[in-house]
Amino acid sequence: MKIAPVAEVKARLSSFLEETVHGPVIITRNGHAIAALVAVSDDDDIERLLLAHSPRLRQLLEQAATRVAEEGGLTHEQFWAQVDADAALAEDISSKTLPE
Repeated sequence: MKIAPVAEVKARLSSFLEETVHGPVIITRNGHAIAALVAVSDDDDIERLLLAHSPRLRQLLEQAATRVAEEGGLTHEQFWAQVDADAALAEDISSKTLPE
């Protein structure tokens, strides 16, 4: 991990991007960390990074955890029965044609 002030990162961005192969680069302003440069190797890395920092996803997960704690969750069998029912409904809807 490397730590560098924002002015230095602005002046030498390409070299700091290369440094991310060895670990994150922490960017500071007035001695305080303000951002981090991290390497991504593929689209999955990008997706994980974006989802990990998504306030909306975090909110949905917290709501789901609360609902499970209050109401209980589905059993394994109930879950897969619901998946099968949803898939059958979707297939039924897609197989119907609209009147001309």
